[in-house]
Amino acid sequence: MLFIETDSPPPFYQEQLTAAKRRQLDKWFIGHRSQHYYLKRFEEFDEQGYLSPKWHWAAFFVTFPWLLYRKRYMDAIVYSVAGWSFIQLNVALVLVAFEFVAMSYVPDAYQMATRIGIAAAIWLFWSFMVARWTDAYYYRMARREIADAINDHPRDEEAQKAHLKKEGGVSLFGLGLGFGFFAFALLVIKVQFLPIVAKPKENAVLFDTYDIAKNAQNRVALIYQQTGQCPVHLPLSTEDQQVRMHIAAQAPGVTNTDCAIIATIQNVSFPVRYLNDQTLVFYHLPDSDDWACTSSLNKKQAPKSCLAD
Repeated sequence: MLFIETDSPPPFYQEQLTAAKRRQLDKWFIGHRSQHYYLKRFEEFDEQGYLSPKWHWAAFFVTFPWLLYRKRYMDAIVYSVAGWSFIQLNVALVLVAFEFVAMSYVPDAYQMATRIGIAAAIWLFWSFMVARWTDAYYYRMARREIADAINDHPRDEEAQKAHLKKEGGVSLFGLGLGFGFFAFALLVIKVQFLPIVAKPKENAVLFDTYDIAKNAQNRVALIYQQTGQCPVHLPLSTEDQQVRMHIAAQAPGVTNTDCAIIATIQNVSFPVRYLNDQTLVFYHLPDSDDWACTSSLNKKQAPKSCLAD
C-alpha cells in the first residue's frame, strides 16, 4: 500500500473508455457504500493523471477490518503478516537502541511510559502513512479489476458487472471477521500476557500491605498489653496512602475479638486495580495475648498465616 506507482498515467488506466462508461464501471466495483466518496477520489486521480496521497480515516484507525470489509482478503493477510511484523521489528530496534543510548537518563518512574510512548509513536507513524495512501491503493485496485473485466469480457457488459461486483463492493462478514480478530487478540492479551505484567505488581502490593499491617499490629499489641485497652483512636495512616488502616473494637467477618487492625488496599492502578478495597485484618483473641489474621483476598493472594485452617 505504501509502495504504489505514482507514474503518469495511473496504472491499469483504460484510456479508451468514455467518462460515462468509466463511472459506471467504478460504481459496480465500489458498490453502494461510500460510493460518492470514492467516485470523487477516482475522478481526482483520473483528472490529475497520477496517484497522490489523500487522507482516509477508516484506514488510520482500523486498516485490517477495512481491507476485509472491501474484500481485499489477500492484501489483508499480507498487511497483517508483513506490515505488523515490520512495525514490531522497528519498535524492537528503536527500543533496543534507546535502552543503550538514552534510557539511563530517564527517571525510573517514567521508563515504562517512555517505552510505551516510543512504541505508540512508531505505530501512529505507520498508521499515518497507510491512511495517506489508502485511497490511491483502492483506486489502483479498482483500475486493475476493471482492466481484468474488460480484457476477460470485452463485449459482455453483464459479465463485466458480475466480475466487478464479485471482486468489489463490501463484505459485512469480512468486517465482522476483522473486528472479531481484534477482540480475540485483546482476549489473548488479557488472559495470557496481562497476568505476566500484573503478577509482580500484585506481589509487591500484597507484600507491602502485609508488612505495614503487621508492623501496625505489633505496635497496637504492645499498647494493648500495657493498657489493657484497644487504642481505637490511634492514627495509623492517611487517606492518600496505598494502605488505609484503622483500629476498631470489632471487624467485619470476625465474631470473637475486642481489638482489630483493618488494613484496606487503595489507590493502586492498572493492571492491579482489582486489589482496591481488599482487606487484611489482624485481630486480638480475647482472654489471651494471641492475635489472628483474616483477609478478603482469595487463597492464592492471601498470606498463609491469614488462611483459615
